Amino acid sequence: MIDFARVQKELQECGREKDSSGIRVSPKSDNLARLTGIIPGPLGTPYEGGSFEIDITLPDGYPFEPPKMKFVTKVWHPNISSQSGAICLDILKDQWSPALTLKTALLSIQALLSAPEPDDPQDAVVAQQYLREYQTFFSTARYWTESFAKASSLGVEEKVQQLVEMGFPDGLVRSTLEAVGGDENLALEKLLSS
Repeated sequence: MIDFARVQKELQECGREKDSSGIRVSPKSDNLARLTGIIPGPLGTPYEGGSFEIDITLPDGYPFEPPKMKFVTKVWHPNISSQSGAICLDILKDQWSPALTLKTALLSIQALLSAPEPDDPQDAVVAQQYLREYQTFFSTARYWTESFAKASSLGVEEKVQQLVEMGFPDGLVRSTLEAVGGDENLALEKLLSS
């Protein structure tokens, strides 16, 4: 059975420290077993300036079993599937400990963005590119960050207009944009999945 009191406490901790860490965690609905995490791209990497959404599902055994996490935002990285967003990280598998928290797991994912492990890849194509053609890897990762992990420079009204033209109701578009900090790509993903 999920320890929901602990989950509430972890969410409060993330809320208090979001300005210093940039890491945010929020429930997808009133079900605390389904969460959304947001991590900023680390400085000095091709992911710098990006905001990456991570889908978090807590298993019944949490915190004694690791949370299930995967990238919603597309990312070009050896340890993250470019197709499914699956993450290859030991603490999300056999190295999980109940002493770890959602925040420490997200910090570990952020650290993985800084220090890929191409010898233990989730995406073999990206890993080969990282090892053999690093500059091409870097350019591709940067392009994906610019394309999928950055809010555009459009103003709020232009974003609303674009999404309304796609057939979504104005009020829903505005509330969704507000919920995702103005990122129209994240807003579109949320609108399509709701």
